[in-house]
Formats: sequence, structure tokens, C-alpha cells
Amino acid sequence: MSASRDSVKPSFVQSLVSGGAAGTAVDLLFFPIDTIKTRLQSSQGFVRAGGFKGIYKGVGSVVVGSAPGAAVFFTTYDTLKHSLPSTLLSTNPNVAAPLTHMIAASVGEVAACLVRVPTEVIKTRAQTGRFGTNHQSSLSAFRLTVAHEGLSGLYRGFGITVMREIPFTSLQFPLYEFLKVRLGDYLNRPIDQPRLYAHEAAICGSIAGGFAAALTTPLDVLKTRVMLDLRTSGEARLSLYSRLTAIYQKEGMKALFSGVVPRTMWISAGGAVFLGVYEWAVGGLIASGVGS
Repeated sequence: MSASRDSVKPSFVQSLVSGGAAGTAVDLLFFPIDTIKTRLQSSQGFVRAGGFKGIYKGVGSVVVGSAPGAAVFFTTYDTLKHSLPSTLLSTNPNVAAPLTHMIAASVGEVAACLVRVPTEVIKTRAQTGRFGTNHQSSLSAFRLTVAHEGLSGLYRGFGITVMREIPFTSLQFPLYEFLKVRLGDYLNRPIDQPRLYAHEAAICGSIAGGFAAALTTPLDVLKTRVMLDLRTSGEARLSLYSRLTAIYQKEGMKALFSGVVPRTMWISAGGAVFLGVYEWAVGGLIASGVGS
């Protein structure tokens, strides 16, 4: 990386390409951990949901959806991060910067969920064999979801996914940007050197991602349960609050944090890869002038 990304705004194309590369890299690399986490959270129970068998079930949906989802997020995030009038949010720069990052990341996640949620629905159902052992591919899960629930079934859990992602990103990205600033200040490199290298930004991403992941696990459990619900459109559906209280009353607080260890490990390591690859890719594109 030849320049600080805090001082150089990446172009739309640079954010698009780098975001797509980052999303694909992290989702493919850590897919088995995500499968185990999803099965731990399933109401079927870990063993009935598949246990340690077929941990790459559903990977097809990730191949299709990862790059577009991450690209949408980063193009939105980078655009808003550099264009939001932070002085209108607060006259205190220590407050304005985190608020800017929170708003930019939150809007970016909502936009990305338009692509990500159908991918998640298909992925979770394939991972847990929700349609039976003969229909565990992503394509089968897609066809059966549309056949049973229509296209709207692909957006099952959109609301709870957004509810999970906004708190998550509101914790992760302001902390990530804060850690980058602090680490850059600590290293205090000469002006002709990059403020942070990609692997150093990756460490900040790992810490921020793991912290946010652990705290938002109950929302992730709720999201998984909603996406695995196969009720037809004519059946009564539980509200998110009813689902949350039912899990707590029937299964206890432990159930709300089921999968917290693999989720935290996955997102902590994934945060390093996701943000590290993004910083490396966008830094390289900026330095070479590609896509500018």
C-alpha cells in the first residue's frame, strides 16, 4: 500500500473490485466454520442438522453472492465515509468521526443485505439439510424455497438480518477506524511510507470484528432461526420478540449465545482477511491508478 487510505478516496470501481475480492476470499476461506456455527444455532440440534458432515453444503450460494454483496457494501461505505458532512453530526471531531463511520457502515449494510439475504437463506437451508438429505445443494434449496414460498421466501429474515448488521457494523467499523488511527500514531512512520500496511490493518479488523461478533450473537441466533423457518405464507408467524423470548424461556440464555465461539473465531479471523484483503487490493489499485 503506497498511500494512506484515510487521505485518498478510492474510486467507485476501486471499491467495487476490492470489495468483491474481499468478500469472496473471506466467505470461501471460512465457510466450514460458518457451517458449524449455523448448525449449532439450528433448532434441529447440531447432529440432526448435519454435524461435521458435508461442511461445504451451500457453498454454491456463497460463490454467487459474496462478491456482489461485499462490493455493494464497500462502494456505499467508502462513498459516504468521504462525503458525509461530519461537521453537521457534531462539532467535536472525536464524536463526528465515529458517527460518520457508523452511518456509512449502517447504510452500506442495508444496501448489501439486498444481495446478501437471499444468499444467506439458501446457504443456511443447504447447510442444515432443511429440505432433506436429497436436497442439500444450493440449487435445490433455491428451487424448493421459491416453489414453497415464492420469491419473497428468498428474503425471509431480511428484517432481523438488518437488525443484526446495523449493531454489528456500528460496533465494528468505528472501532476498526479508531484502531487504525491509534496504530498509525503509534508507528509514526515517515511521510514517504504508508501509514499502515495491509497486514497491520488486518489486525485492527480482527480485533474489531471479534468484539462486535461476540456482542451481537443473540441477534445472529435469531436470524438463523427465522431463515430456517419453513412455515408457508398462510400460517401464523411469530414476531421477532416472541421468537426471542421463546428461545430464552424454552432453551435458556445459553441458546442465545449458541455458536458464539465459532462465530467470534470466524469473524475475528474473517475480519482480518476481509479488511486486510480490501486494504491490500484497494491500496494496490490506487497506487497503480487502475480504476481511477
